[in-house]
Amino acid sequence: MLRFFRLDPITRKRLRRFRQIKRGWYALLILVFATFLSIFANYIANSRAIMVYYEGRLYFPTFTYYEMATFGQEDDWGFDDAETEYRRLREEFAGTSNWLLMPLIPWDPYENDFTYDTSPPHPPDSRHWLGTDSQGRDVLARLIYGFRISIFFALALTFVSQVIGTIIGCLQGYLAATFDILSQRFIEIWSSLPFLYVVILIGTLVTPSFTLLLIVMSLFAWVGITYYMRTETYREKAREYCLAARAMGASPLRIMFKHILPNALTPLVTLTPFQIVAAIFALTALDFLGYGLPAPTPSWGELIDQALQPANRGYLWLSLSPFVAITVTLTLVTLIGESVREAFDPRPYAKYR
Repeated sequence: MLRFFRLDPITRKRLRRFRQIKRGWYALLILVFATFLSIFANYIANSRAIMVYYEGRLYFPTFTYYEMATFGQEDDWGFDDAETEYRRLREEFAGTSNWLLMPLIPWDPYENDFTYDTSPPHPPDSRHWLGTDSQGRDVLARLIYGFRISIFFALALTFVSQVIGTIIGCLQGYLAATFDILSQRFIEIWSSLPFLYVVILIGTLVTPSFTLLLIVMSLFAWVGITYYMRTETYREKAREYCLAARAMGASPLRIMFKHILPNALTPLVTLTPFQIVAAIFALTALDFLGYGLPAPTPSWGELIDQALQPANRGYLWLSLSPFVAITVTLTLVTLIGESVREAFDPRPYAKYR
């Protein structure tokens, strides 16, 4: 197993070259760190406490529903069967032995804050660091959750599309002949379908979801990678090592995925960051048009749509917040992509068999 994952000398040189390109290396570290933090978004921005110590017992409410009666709390009408209000509970615990730990941003991305004297949106203040949107929801909390949805959607879409495109492209290049001709004609017809119209049609029939959008977009996103993998496979299968493997009786699948694919990954690796950029941009555009994830899902596109509404155009924080978030994220991914393309340039390490 360890031998299978062992990197060849050229790949190690390319990885060292990538680390020497500081802009790409630091962009990768920042993006990985931000993605890792987004996994724990429920502990960063949430109206539920992370931990509650009450009468000698610890509670962890982040993913658990606790009624007010659990902590001796009542609402304004004297009922105690609603969910605990943890921000108010923190004030009630003052001066007692009980305590609780709230997230850094004590607001849920779906929660409306109508405690201000005027109607939302409200400008940034100590209560909401980036203000609220037109529904009174915390903008920073929605940006954080929106980043998590966008980055994991982009990673999932890129992975699925590359797996499908790589398999089909390798089969086209290796089998060639009739299979290549028929599959190419199918790809030409399939790629001519209007993607946006298909999404709009599906959105009118069913409610879009993360999984549904991933499936629909994957049906179109795999096409581009087939051209690269088809060309690489055509080139590599004529090399001596493939002829030797065929002479030794290796099966076509073994030759394609054990011998040819590891030597044809350069376009796949260099295209990955740019596919992630395209996926984030596509999801944001669909959310902006209203055909993406259903409301009230936190979304950068939905925030931009709010900012461009005539009634909200004077509230700069609504437009600047998602714009800066999208710009920074796409810039980081683009820097990684350019650095990977430079590091994996086959010319400095060309190897002829």
